[in-house]
Amino acid sequence: MKKVVDARGLSCPEPVILTRRVLQEQGIDQVEVIVDNKTAVENITRTAENLGWLVKVQEQNEEYILIITR
Repeated sequence: MKKVVDARGLSCPEPVILTRRVLQEQGIDQVEVIVDNKTAVENITRTAENLGWLVKVQEQNEEYILIITR
């Protein structure tokens, strides 16, 4: 199952906390996280990878979309 986390406008650690909660849910195999700052990208990437997930980052205008998969 895929989930989307819209963390635009939130400052760390909120985007990381929201993403981590979703990554720990049962039955989730893909999470798409939308953020608007580079710090959140770095922190979410580090957290997801430490939990064993793969992360791809796409930059669109001034936003970042992180595609996180198992």
